[in-house]
Amino acid sequence: MSAFITPDLRRRLKSRKTAVAGIAAVAATTVALSLAPSGDAEAGVRTEAAAAAPVAWKADSKQVAAVHESITSQKSAFEAQLKATQAKAKAEAKAKAEKAAAEKKAAAEKKAAAKAAAEKRAKEQAASRSAARPAKVTYPNNLDGWIREAMAIMKKHDIPGSYEGIHRNIMRESSGNPRAINNWDINAINGVPSKGLLQVIKPTFDAYHVPGTSWDQYDPVANIVAACNYAADRYGSMDNVNSAY
Repeated sequence: MSAFITPDLRRRLKSRKTAVAGIAAVAATTVALSLAPSGDAEAGVRTEAAAAAPVAWKADSKQVAAVHESITSQKSAFEAQLKATQAKAKAEAKAKAEKAAAEKKAAAEKKAAAKAAAEKRAKEQAASRSAARPAKVTYPNNLDGWIREAMAIMKKHDIPGSYEGIHRNIMRESSGNPRAINNWDINAINGVPSKGLLQVIKPTFDAYHVPGTSWDQYDPVANIVAACNYAADRYGSMDNVNSAY
């Protein structure tokens, strides 16, 4: 059959076929646009229509009042709860501060009480020691004081002698001068002069020296005690001496 189609006829058929195809494509596109549920153009039109449409709603005064009352009630409850929380926190902070202050005060009072007790014990112990230890007696630095101090030492060592007997012999031997020395008798000639209140020579002083007294032969107390110790050994007591001994 193709043998009967001329070139000119083939060109005409092809041209018509192309035109029909284009018409069909345009028609299909038009149908598609008209049937599509959504699209940029139509969506825009519908959106604008929806936005422009007025909302038909009328508020109910009772509903508004109920909503307002509910909001007010919730606000009041929240404010009350907030105040209660703040009050509780403030009360707890105050209680904590008061507890800390009370503990600090109690610690200070305990420390002060311990210090006072320690000071009281120290005073009591010092008083006890003072009571147990006899008070130290001081004597005047004169003939009366020397004799009384010597007699106190003599009493501890059981050396006899009275104040009168000691004083009498001192006045005869040295006239109460603790630095008196005899440079003319036999003892002086032998190189051991008598010295001190009771004119004791060095060998006698050393032999009858009493522990606790000075080793100085001129010391008034040591001189008296050594001389009385010698007199007690030789004469029974210084009270029995009435001349050179």
